[in-house]
Amino acid sequence: PAPSEDADTAVKLGLSKLLSKTRWSATAALTADSTVSLTVCSNPNAPIGLYQLTLNQGGGVSLGQFVLLFNPWCKRDSVYLANEAERQEYVLSQDGLIYRGKPKRITALPWTFGQFEPDMLDVCLMVLDKSLQHLQDPAQDCSERRSPVYVTRVLSAMINSQDDKGVLVGNWSGKYEDGVRPTAWKDSCSILRQWYHQDCIGVEYGQCWVFAAVACTVSRALGIPCRVVTNYESAHDTNGNLLIERYYNEFAEDLGDDSIWNFHVWVESWMTRPDLKLGYEGWQASDPTPQETSDEVYCCGPVPVRAIKEGDLAAKYDAPFVYSEVNADVVEYITLRDGRHVKIDGSTTEVGQCISTKAVGSDEREDITHLYKYPEGSEEERRVFEKANHQNRLIQNEEEPGVHVKIKLTPEMKVGTDFDVYTRVKNNTDTPKNCRLMFYAQAVSYNGKLGETCGLTELTEMNLKPAEGGKADLRLKYSEYGKVITQDRMIKLVALLVDVQTREFYRATKTIMLDSPSITVTVRLGISGTVSPELSELLPLQVQEEVKVDQPLVVTAVLVNPLPEALENCVFSLHGAGLTDGAPIIKEVGKVGPEEITTAELEFTPKATGIRKLVIDFHSDKLSNIQGYTNLVIRE
Repeated sequence: PAPSEDADTAVKLGLSKLLSKTRWSATAALTADSTVSLTVCSNPNAPIGLYQLTLNQGGGVSLGQFVLLFNPWCKRDSVYLANEAERQEYVLSQDGLIYRGKPKRITALPWTFGQFEPDMLDVCLMVLDKSLQHLQDPAQDCSERRSPVYVTRVLSAMINSQDDKGVLVGNWSGKYEDGVRPTAWKDSCSILRQWYHQDCIGVEYGQCWVFAAVACTVSRALGIPCRVVTNYESAHDTNGNLLIERYYNEFAEDLGDDSIWNFHVWVESWMTRPDLKLGYEGWQASDPTPQETSDEVYCCGPVPVRAIKEGDLAAKYDAPFVYSEVNADVVEYITLRDGRHVKIDGSTTEVGQCISTKAVGSDEREDITHLYKYPEGSEEERRVFEKANHQNRLIQNEEEPGVHVKIKLTPEMKVGTDFDVYTRVKNNTDTPKNCRLMFYAQAVSYNGKLGETCGLTELTEMNLKPAEGGKADLRLKYSEYGKVITQDRMIKLVALLVDVQTREFYRATKTIMLDSPSITVTVRLGISGTVSPELSELLPLQVQEEVKVDQPLVVTAVLVNPLPEALENCVFSLHGAGLTDGAPIIKEVGKVGPEEITTAELEFTPKATGIRKLVIDFHSDKLSNIQGYTNLVIRE
């Protein structure tokens, strides 16, 4: 409707000698039977949909129609997928497996997607045309269809019929007499055809795996790589606080709105995210099952799977809800007759298990839990949860009873600098505590062997009232730890607390590794020459020319001495299989002053083709085990 060049829904183009890969273009050739063959190449960012091709001659001659789809084979397309096996699986495959059941009894449901069945493309385009966005502003909607992010969000709303002329009606009541039981469906085409032929009235009935399967069919039909994903022990967080709060009465009857489904199914679609920061391209989760509203419509996503793993709840769209589905904490309460809530149990590991999808090219199950979350109970998983929860976590301020000792660190702990570490003590008992704290640091090697002490606080007296906390600082100085740490640059911190009255001991330990300086590595052709330290420091880690076998190369290595004292006997060495004839290439640079930049140039000649890793090592009397590297592609 209302084609417009400004909206990129109309384009005028002349004939060219060659086709362009970046814009609309056309070529014509006279065939042997005196007919003209016309080839048209689209802009890779053009909106998908039905196009009318017209020859601008006289009043205009219609040459026919064509449907433009997203193209996962085109490197400039937003849905480009490099791996051919994955394109076969996620775009061309018309059948698959959907996982249901329980984590310890996972079952596979064969499903026919049928995206290339006759009339399916027309039905899928109709799904877009019946959306609220298209009904409200058809011209704008058609223009926005250049973006797979936009199209996927529209499909998330249109596969359910909660607030539009969507495809499926959800039903979890167990009563399906006036429709089809969700478990009876085995393919998407019969659902889509029924919707199309009954004047786009929602088909009865669907549940999560049916919604997801139909969304996968429509996405693949439009050229968007898509896969069906199952999450076991999937949370439904109704109030957005990243907690599943279960309330029971004294008879163990469930009084809460939050729930945990045995499994829940959604889809992932592959695309770039130019609307978000780099690193969020790739698989995007979207959920067409109507659970909660987003922008006042029952839809969810797309949101980068990577953003869910990192707890970035600001990423569009609906990151908090999807994060809760896979990583919410569970808290259980008893509601007493007087209205008070008493916490009885909880779990940080129950939600989000065995996240599954069909493997590429086989009927095996692929576990993709690691794409959504760090290992349960790991420091990374807890760090991400706290990051995600810091603004909207509404849990009561309940803590474990007893006396607790924790060691806290500062963000930057660079070798050569002085920095602080801290011990925090909390008295979570109902009695006052008179304690003494010893806090010290000790050099340690990677195998746990302890060295000399390099930091110690005076014995600290702490008189703590119930629920009161205290803190002790320890300043780690290079002048002390620099003499005793090994080349591993590790320090073990120990906090020992003694209850004076009861003689009970409480202990906390933490091993830290000091940040080392980096080596900047640059490779170029030719003979070594003078490169200023200031310029070398800015050179990126890259190869500046094409590299060939038996071609002399020069690597420039740059390092800044981070220590407040001079380094003696400084040596750079170059290593790399197929690069150095098996022996390292050495360059001595002598003495390097405090915070001084040192530069070395090392010449070498690669002897073998392929991808080779060039490693630069730095060693001195006070600083060693410092490496920098880059990968070289050596050609014939």
